[in-house]
Amino acid sequence: MGKPNLSWWYLPLLILAGESVFILPFVLARVFRPTVLQAYGLDNIELGLCFSVYGIVALVSYIFGGPLADKFPPRKLIATALWLTALGGLVYATFPSFGTLQVLYGYWGFTTIFLFWAPMIKATRVWGGPSSQGKAFGLLDGGRGLVGALFGALGVWILALLIPASGLELSVEDSQRAFRSVVLVSATLVALVGILVWAFMRMDPKAEAELVLERISLQQVREVLRLRSVWLLMLMILCAYVGYKITDVYSLYASEVMGYGAVGSAQVGTLLLFIRPIIGVGIGFLADRSDTTLWLLLSFGLAFMGALLFASGWITPSAAWLFFLSLLIVATGVYAARSLYFAVMKAGRIPLLLTGTAVGLISLVGYTPDIFAGPAYGYLLEATPGPEGHRHVFWMLAAFSLVGGLCAWAYFRKYGRKTRDNPADGA
Repeated sequence: MGKPNLSWWYLPLLILAGESVFILPFVLARVFRPTVLQAYGLDNIELGLCFSVYGIVALVSYIFGGPLADKFPPRKLIATALWLTALGGLVYATFPSFGTLQVLYGYWGFTTIFLFWAPMIKATRVWGGPSSQGKAFGLLDGGRGLVGALFGALGVWILALLIPASGLELSVEDSQRAFRSVVLVSATLVALVGILVWAFMRMDPKAEAELVLERISLQQVREVLRLRSVWLLMLMILCAYVGYKITDVYSLYASEVMGYGAVGSAQVGTLLLFIRPIIGVGIGFLADRSDTTLWLLLSFGLAFMGALLFASGWITPSAAWLFFLSLLIVATGVYAARSLYFAVMKAGRIPLLLTGTAVGLISLVGYTPDIFAGPAYGYLLEATPGPEGHRHVFWMLAAFSLVGGLCAWAYFRKYGRKTRDNPADGA
């Protein structure tokens, strides 16, 4: 199937929706982690457990949400997910108890995964067509990074307006007052994106009908599970996603190791978000001009090297240049892998019509870090507070990057461009 006739709004709205839906559950905690911990009265382990509840609900949602994306048009599922996620922001803004916060994260696990995740991936494959998968997923992840960065920058600006000038010793009330405004503005914008998606993210009705299956059979599920590419993608995404989850701690690293204040640490988190679009777009165009599977392999290598720099203990408050250099290396590797791992689905011979089902099955394993990564690095940070705990977190990243790199090597050997040009070589 070729690339269908799409409105010019299609990809920009997909990008906007693709990050907006995760602003409330993830981006705000990534950019404002010290403020979130104080305002909600949490430690790192408790916040990690909230993410685990999200991950458990998401695990079930991947199973059923994947086939759902093969039965209904992406536009309707995506818009509904955005509206329901925004409603959760109203609860988040009340600074609920730890128990209620866990329930809220479970709710977000349903709205952002069951209704949203597989439709977004399938819609991106459709936009990319037969020859632009790297560009499609690079633009998606890079664009999502830009949207997240803009949300983060807006939040930092609101926070800076509302906290005392010193910004170093905030009371819980100061943190809550400022962060409530950040949450409510974010929730409002997420709901508005849902309206735009419903109204304008359209494709030709005939092409849309061709992408929808009346029913998903067990034979089709077995067909997907027989593909070696599906199993390798499960492991690669798992390893890459651990790296992405660990980016949550950079603002905390800036605060606890580098000595930055609330606004300064949030600015570090926001800077990281601005790196993501540059990497995503750049790697997507490079991958389409050469070999997507090769670039995926190189991205794991970069993440591994950057993790070793952080784990070495060489980064101190007096070596700010090394902090930002190491951050750039890890971010390049992690964001490049994140941009490309779904872009290699076509190379791995995964049928377009069964994209939703394949994404659901792959994500069932690939996104289990939503369950274990938060508590794992939360435990490491709490068990050995300060720089030593952060070094342990980056040893964890190095280990997963190494395993991901080995899987990417196997994928490259089996499905790389030279193998596709000479199919017998990859048998």
